Amino acid sequence: MSITDALNRPLRDLRISLIDRCNCRCPYCMPSEGFHQAYQFLDKKEWLSFEEIVRLVRIFVSLGVTKLRLTGGEPLLRPDIDELIRQLSAIKGVDDLALTTNGFLLKEWAPRLKEAQLGRLTVSLDTLDEAIFRQMSGQQGSVKDVLHGICAAEHAGFDSIKINCVVQRGINDHTILDLVKYFYGTPHTVRFIEYMDVGNQNHWENAQVVASSEVISLIDAQFPLQRLQITQNRSTSETYRFKEGKGEIGFISSVTKAFCGTCSRLRLSADGKMYPCLFATHGMDLGAHLRGGATDEFLSHLIRELWIKREDHYSEIRSSVRNTSKTSPKIEMFQIGG
Repeated sequence: MSITDALNRPLRDLRISLIDRCNCRCPYCMPSEGFHQAYQFLDKKEWLSFEEIVRLVRIFVSLGVTKLRLTGGEPLLRPDIDELIRQLSAIKGVDDLALTTNGFLLKEWAPRLKEAQLGRLTVSLDTLDEAIFRQMSGQQGSVKDVLHGICAAEHAGFDSIKINCVVQRGINDHTILDLVKYFYGTPHTVRFIEYMDVGNQNHWENAQVVASSEVISLIDAQFPLQRLQITQNRSTSETYRFKEGKGEIGFISSVTKAFCGTCSRLRLSADGKMYPCLFATHGMDLGAHLRGGATDEFLSHLIRELWIKREDHYSEIRSSVRNTSKTSPKIEMFQIGG
């Protein structure tokens, strides 16, 4: 069964945050001044259990979801995550099961993730410059940790990994070509993401956004690119290939080229709240209903009602609502993933 929202967008993707904690303090997501050692994250008993997650996923699949992405916080901090992946991968109707990680723990986890039938991996890596990396990670981890994790994932059998880089003007934009050169000729896809105003604490300014068109021109001047016409329908990324070598480059342009019109994603927080948009203010508390004894039919009804009334398209109206009376606090990215 497939359902569409108020803008005729089908429900296809579910992003599941497994934990609201992270071992990074990236300023654009979870800045250390706001998320310090005394910050009160969810208590473990508030997390949805694996059984509860699997139950909800089965309901989402019955409504048209075919793609799952596990996020955080940092999902590899969730104990026994491979057992959840094993259960999710066995659900009929799940065609794509992916996970996004900062890579710090990937070296030890990669073989177990592959054995559990995880389909795809996305690794965050904003720069190869160690000093800039530490600045952008809140002085946590190292480039070496992430590269070792990617190498371990390759050896475990993950043939094509997506490498996500958030680009900020004056911070890491001068290191873009370093990433391109490093992964040039590999089966991996480096994706450059425009810096977005997600959450409420990253002090976003439009002046810090480097437009994808600018990045494309920069790369194309040294590594000639050709846009792929096979870019997946409803994908958030525009994909290019190198004309003179193996490899692909992706661009996620949420600020300068909003793709709200094709968004087919719902997001589920670690405590079971359902959000219709990355920039949403309020979520529907599925977890409370689930733990209150709700039937599958009632939970399905709640999901359906939220989706068919959904008309979120924040990226398309960003300029008209920022710094106006219409602006409301948004859910933080670490609570619902990217």
